[in-house]
Amino acid sequence: MTTAKPIAARATLRLAAAMALAVTILSLGAMALQYRLVESRLMAAQRSLLAADLDGLAALYDQRRIIALRQAIDYRATAATGDEMLLLMDRTGTTLAGTRQDWPANLAPAGEGYTSDNATTFTEGTTRWLAVARTLPGGFPLLVARSLAPVDDTLAALRRGMLGLLGALLVAGGVVGGLAARSVMARINRINALADRVAEGQLDARLPGDRSDDEFGLLETHVHAMLDRIQNLNRATHRLSDTIAHELRTPLNRMLQKLSKIEGQPDLTADLKAEMRQAIRMFDSLLDISRAEADQGTGGGLVPVDLSTVAAEVWDLYDALAEDKGLQTEAQITPDLQILGDRNLIAQVLSNLLDNAIKYCAPDDRLTLTVTPDADRILMRVADTGPGLPDALKPEAFDRFTRAERDRSTPGHGLGLALVRAIAARHGARLTLPETPKGFALEIRWPRLQQSD
Repeated sequence: MTTAKPIAARATLRLAAAMALAVTILSLGAMALQYRLVESRLMAAQRSLLAADLDGLAALYDQRRIIALRQAIDYRATAATGDEMLLLMDRTGTTLAGTRQDWPANLAPAGEGYTSDNATTFTEGTTRWLAVARTLPGGFPLLVARSLAPVDDTLAALRRGMLGLLGALLVAGGVVGGLAARSVMARINRINALADRVAEGQLDARLPGDRSDDEFGLLETHVHAMLDRIQNLNRATHRLSDTIAHELRTPLNRMLQKLSKIEGQPDLTADLKAEMRQAIRMFDSLLDISRAEADQGTGGGLVPVDLSTVAAEVWDLYDALAEDKGLQTEAQITPDLQILGDRNLIAQVLSNLLDNAIKYCAPDDRLTLTVTPDADRILMRVADTGPGLPDALKPEAFDRFTRAERDRSTPGHGLGLALVRAIAARHGARLTLPETPKGFALEIRWPRLQQSD
């Protein structure tokens, strides 16, 4: 049960992270598309300006040829702002007019005429240029170019804005995802807390407050309905068991008393009395189980108990019986281990386990008892090298009347481990059946009593 909350937290955080990542990827895609559209529009505007320049120069050339073209370029060169580049040279490479005196080293004339098709870009210094380089009739090189610095500056500003927006999206996604995960985790942990209480035996536990009008509220409603049904069935089963045990125990006692008055058949009378006493013990065990289950999770009647002392006293009683049967015994009991419990019920648990071990073990088998600290709990382990429990029966080992077919001839009713489980649950202890190379082992981890300073 203790791992439920961390698992829920990891799953919810993974979901929130996946959603934030999906939103971030979509945002990146949208920003990339927007960037490309802006870049395309800006470059199209520069190409339009370049085409307009070429159209104007073409009209002048058609009127007065090179002379008009040279005068126009001289006039524009005097008013140039640095965003345009104009250059006209003669066939010998001498500059006739322009904003510069030399031809760019990494640019060569391509084609003839004034068309802006096949405009190319080149870089000079830190500035990019969009240029058209042509050779006019008669071998006159002409260069018309426009600076792309405004385009690059705009795109750089756009990139900075997008990076800032991306950072804001990541922060906002983390905050929103964290809040969403926290909200979902709170709802999940609320249900997990109820499950933990029910697992500890509090079948009457319910979630406080009104149900919300969403999927979690519907889930809580279904869980409550399920718990109500389980509680009613459990109560009906216990009531039936108690009724049967009470109703049959009394007539059996009366029959037992009347048998003592029968004379002349002492052997038959003794057998009948033994059978009846065994039946009465079975009903007593059923009543003990019902009482322990009824008190489960309440904590009432539990007081500080020295588990080490109780274990040592019960072990002393059964150690002699085990040695009489030829068993090898060993006990390792750490002193002064305190729990909150019922001394008689704890002794009954250990008595059942030791009695079963002695009953089913053969001479030379080994029986051990261990009581040691285990973190915030106390580990009690009873193990033997007897025939053990068949693997097929382990899932239902703690159910009432569970017995192996090979043990049908041995006296008993299969209630010992059921009573052990009921008493352990009454104390909030945990039962496990660890794997053993041979025989049977059972571990009980009792909640350790926290000593106040």
